[in-house]
Amino acid sequence: MLYRGPASLLAAQALSGNLVSAVEQGSLLLRGHQPSQAERHMWKRGLPGVLSVLLEAGLGQVEVLVDYDLPFANRSADLVLAGIHPVTGDPSYVVVEVKLWSQVEPDGEIAHLCRVPGLARPLLNPIEQVRGYCSYLASYNAALADRPERISGIAFLPYVTEFATEEALAVSPSSNLAMFTGGQRPSFIHLLRSLLAPADGAESADLLLSAKIRPTPQLVSVAAAEVREGEQFVLLDEQRVACEVVLHAVRRAQQTDRKEVVVITGGPGTGKSVIALSLLGEMYRHGVAALHATGSSSFTTTMRRTAGARKRQVQELFKYFNSFMTAERNGLDVLICDEAHRIRETSANRYTRAAQRTGKSQIEELIDAARVPVFLLDENQIVRPGEMGTVDLIRAAAGAKGLDCQVIELGSQFRGGGSDAYLHWVVRLLGLEPGGPVEWEPDGKVTLEVADSPEELEGFLDARRVEGFNARITAGYCWNWTTKIAPGDALPLDVRIGDWARPWNVYGDRSIAGAPPAALWATDPAGFGQVGFVYTAQGFEYDWSGVILGPDLVWRTDRWVTDRTASKDPVFRRSTTDTDIDRLIRNTYKVLLTRGMIGTVVYSTDRETRTKLRELVTGQRAGRITTEQSPPRPMTTH
Repeated sequence: MLYRGPASLLAAQALSGNLVSAVEQGSLLLRGHQPSQAERHMWKRGLPGVLSVLLEAGLGQVEVLVDYDLPFANRSADLVLAGIHPVTGDPSYVVVEVKLWSQVEPDGEIAHLCRVPGLARPLLNPIEQVRGYCSYLASYNAALADRPERISGIAFLPYVTEFATEEALAVSPSSNLAMFTGGQRPSFIHLLRSLLAPADGAESADLLLSAKIRPTPQLVSVAAAEVREGEQFVLLDEQRVACEVVLHAVRRAQQTDRKEVVVITGGPGTGKSVIALSLLGEMYRHGVAALHATGSSSFTTTMRRTAGARKRQVQELFKYFNSFMTAERNGLDVLICDEAHRIRETSANRYTRAAQRTGKSQIEELIDAARVPVFLLDENQIVRPGEMGTVDLIRAAAGAKGLDCQVIELGSQFRGGGSDAYLHWVVRLLGLEPGGPVEWEPDGKVTLEVADSPEELEGFLDARRVEGFNARITAGYCWNWTTKIAPGDALPLDVRIGDWARPWNVYGDRSIAGAPPAALWATDPAGFGQVGFVYTAQGFEYDWSGVILGPDLVWRTDRWVTDRTASKDPVFRRSTTDTDIDRLIRNTYKVLLTRGMIGTVVYSTDRETRTKLRELVTGQRAGRITTEQSPPRPMTTH
């Protein structure tokens, strides 16, 4: 939240011309950057309009929260009105989304989407957007737990005519959801009076702001319920748009026999796997022929064991990319390809029988297998030679077959406390975006620490585990991995840094000495005792992440230097170019640095690199990191 106060006070500030500058100051203090022009526009033109309605309704004492951050998402509601319900006397909250559009048009095909002239992509219907925000807050904020009647939502479009909204947005209002134009001011006032009493709302605002953020299980632990029952996740904004586009493509394919390709792209934590599971569950529950596929043994094995627990039919929904070499053409309605950046050139290998060798590329096999193939990917998570899943590749393959290809970009990210600032810091740190590393400016959403030793890193994470959080340690592939272990022997301590030594995660699909098999390392509590690879961490998340930067990536004076000789990864061949290895190593550390939901602790085996990291992580003491405190437990992320 950037600013708060009674509606009467904010209205007076707007009248004097001081309101926008006051909110801007809040943005600088809390977010560390200047607001966008769109944000300023809303505060200057939209906010005074809502305040005027509140004053006319006699609700000047209602507390107004400006730009209220949704928990663990880089999304905020324009306004939250906090007050007392006139009938029950309980706290009452109204989420208000203001759209300063002058025109809005129906999407033409998808009911929950609309189009604004000048914008290339469809948007979520505002009333659906505010519905999602209300549901999200009711799920996360303890002040609203089991009390969904306390929160309502209003979409306000002051510059669009009533006729236009009826034509374009097909509004379906309910007792706690509505949309109003500037010409519907009396109705707007009537609804506000039914939800908020003319009383001081400060105490209700304090309750909302101080309430605990409810913890929920990780994605994998609710996967079964999501597939079988749904409603485990609340999809917001672009996530909801992506699902609506896919569902519409499926309906169209069923009705008109029209095949098309959908690509959903986004960085770590943008909700790609949540979208994939939501779509799979929707298809499964409605009897639509659909499968989920990845190129990750860890992710597919985990989904089979969690989402498909005690139900073979659900287990069979999860496949690998190379499972479709001889699949019937268009035999599926939908094929959901998660982690599609891991697509390879061909599904065949030296063990593939001649009868199964089709001569097709893997991407062509996947497109051919379903009427609506869906690809979810992040090109900056390609970490192995031969992985080649990109938007351009998929678009070109679809075009070669004369198929339409829709591309949807996800901007909101939910891992790392929903901190866009942290993701930006990581990609700048690793040189995956131009401009060089930047100092870390804490935003209150995620914790970043630098450790001076592996013992310090492990001790910090172990303290978090005592508090009830889960944690994992990962590292670059800079130590040999012992894969053959005699029965009864303990895991060898392959990762050695000075006097500190720990084993890599288990090789294979059996537990050894209490350590889980590789595929379950990221989700089994016993995984903390081993160091994970990118191959076992990719696609997963945990509360706290400890990352060891090995000698394969070190800082020298003013730049990163990659050392291919320091990497022990057997997938790097002599034929792998230095340029490719540099890119893959940087992508590897991006994956490892973006697994933590609450925070990340970084250690480098190289002294100069540790010094650079500590310089960048501002506000941190020069000595040891604390193991005494951690942020309040949040809900897990999408």
